[in-house]
Amino acid sequence: MVDLALRQQMLSAIPHLRAFAISLSGDITYADDLVQTALMRGLEYLDKFQPGTSMQAWLFTILRNRFYTEIRRRRREVPDPDGIMAGSLSVLPEQGARLDLNDMLTALAQLSVDQREALLLVGAEGVSYEEAARICGTTVGTIKSRVNRARTRLVELLDLVPEEDLGPDRLVQATLVMHASF
Repeated sequence: MVDLALRQQMLSAIPHLRAFAISLSGDITYADDLVQTALMRGLEYLDKFQPGTSMQAWLFTILRNRFYTEIRRRRREVPDPDGIMAGSLSVLPEQGARLDLNDMLTALAQLSVDQREALLLVGAEGVSYEEAARICGTTVGTIKSRVNRARTRLVELLDLVPEEDLGPDRLVQATLVMHASF
């Protein structure tokens, strides 16, 4: 039986796992499958969880590893990095905020997976650089570099003026909009 405290930690991580999975994959249905798989594997290997460490970070690592495993399996599929095919299958919303969100998601999809996950962990999920480095299996300097390059690339992709548009308030607002929409 799962300890009540561990169960609560797993349950409270679900919204963060879902937002991270959606941001990584760009597909809500697939993201939900990733979250479910991460939770199932977390329960299956709960004896491997080290008490005193972050349950959320541990589950992020499981989800991330599953995502990369599935990417390796899907290399034979036809990629749609610009979302042209996906865009042709849906009706674009007319609301400005939703359009801004779509622009941000499109720009995020154009980042490398390494940069996107580092930016999402640190910027959207509020994970420390140190914890993000542990989740990604790399150094703090590498995470800082990836976040910096991701932010710089987003500025280019979104045609923003960095001093005006990606200040702390705008970045927090964009993060809140992303979380609210999922």
